[in-house]
Amino acid sequence: MTTNNDVDVFISGAGPTGLLLALLLVKQGVRVRIVDETEQPGTTSRALAVQSRTLEIYRQIDLADQVVRRGRILGAANLWRRGDRVAHIEIGAIGRGLSPFPFGVIFPQDEHERLLVERLEAAGVRVERRTAFTSFEATDEGVVVHERRSDGGTSTWRARYLAGCDGASSPTRRAIGAQFPGGTYEHLFFVADVEAHGPAVNGELHVVLDDAGFLGLFPLAGESRARVVGTIQDGAGGSGRSVGWDDVDMRPIRRIGLDVAKVNWFSTYRVHHRVADRFRLGRAFILGDAGHIHSPVGGQGMNTGLGDATNLAWKLAAVLGGRAREDLLDTYEPERIAFARKLVATTDRVFQAASSPGRLAEVLRTQVVPRLAARVIATHVGQRFFFRALAQAAIEYRKSAWSRGHAGSIHAGDRLPWVAPATAGAPDNFTPLRSLDWQVHVYGAPSNDVRAGCKERGLSLHVFACDPAATEAGFREGATYLVRPDGYLGSVFEGSAAASSLARYIDEHEIRVR
Repeated sequence: MTTNNDVDVFISGAGPTGLLLALLLVKQGVRVRIVDETEQPGTTSRALAVQSRTLEIYRQIDLADQVVRRGRILGAANLWRRGDRVAHIEIGAIGRGLSPFPFGVIFPQDEHERLLVERLEAAGVRVERRTAFTSFEATDEGVVVHERRSDGGTSTWRARYLAGCDGASSPTRRAIGAQFPGGTYEHLFFVADVEAHGPAVNGELHVVLDDAGFLGLFPLAGESRARVVGTIQDGAGGSGRSVGWDDVDMRPIRRIGLDVAKVNWFSTYRVHHRVADRFRLGRAFILGDAGHIHSPVGGQGMNTGLGDATNLAWKLAAVLGGRAREDLLDTYEPERIAFARKLVATTDRVFQAASSPGRLAEVLRTQVVPRLAARVIATHVGQRFFFRALAQAAIEYRKSAWSRGHAGSIHAGDRLPWVAPATAGAPDNFTPLRSLDWQVHVYGAPSNDVRAGCKERGLSLHVFACDPAATEAGFREGATYLVRPDGYLGSVFEGSAAASSLARYIDEHEIRVR
């Protein structure tokens, strides 16, 4: 056994969640070690969608444009029933006016991981492969972490904090004694990367919802390349035989005229719905699939893990750097576990409705839902609702212990509303978020007291016009919005006492800028 030098944060697991956590920490001056028991990044994946909120986060670290360029913008969705397309829904810009990225992007997890690894290595950090976290002990100063290499050797690392991003079978979750209540759906699903032809290979999403079983066809970058997700026929894999492409229920594939020329890779899986009963024990945290797994409805899983990483990274960096009180870390679990529970409950209901047997369930998913969805999403209100839900722009932390105040409809704990620039190419109100630091926004003219208070505490003050776009987004003229490093609002104050209230908030939480 060898004992190594200290690190600030030991990260177990190098999937997208662990990689983003490491990248965000390194960019804020934190020393990390990241290990993974696999020999190389994944070459296959189920996760495909990169939602708008994730792209907003990636914009803060100059990564969004590359994801959009390497991926494929999802422009439209089609719902099918017994060979007939019953709904065609334009979704390529349903978030127009709500985000600089009013769309979702199809970018497979395996390619996503390779991009994050590239960025992390460019920042000077390598993933230690064929190395697994095994256990830890808490100390007064941090944690002592034990790891095992594939050659049988072991090492011990001293760290201030431990972050478990090590998947659904997380050893970190077991180490902190967290339970993982929930269940597993009975259906066996498959995912395959294929080369195919036919009218459905048109760069759009296609979903079959009928008695022929579930099928989802997702476009990938490149001509004739697609990802297919669906159900395996009952009774497949009997007598110990492995399940393969020949066991796929071909009825929905034939009904949309899909001609599969080549299967590049194929895998099966079962869908679970679980949320850990805790996300933290002392200096140890769990993130991503280690804390929550659910059905693939809406493409939320990977994005939720990336949201966990974003939430925890700036808090760890602030506490480690002496720029905030340590109780800031107490906000991670309540902020993220509340969303995870809500998400699992929501996707569970939708998944049950989409896969339940019976005549009534079939009528609902094949006749009522497609027509209703098409009509609702054709309206301005419907587009905003669907976008905010799918893009994860509706996540809020209003009940967080560090959220204080409101002005009109905008509350502390909300995601900073986006305001489109008055002219194309001009900076918008998300541009300053690249600093990954606390900052103050005012729409209209800030008071002299607010200006003086920001200058005294080194806070960047960003002043924007209170034009019709800002008003429509909900901003109040002259109100003071303190923005957290992750783009959420820490406090919102208006009126003559705004400057003093802001000063009390900063001083109470011992916030310091970098």
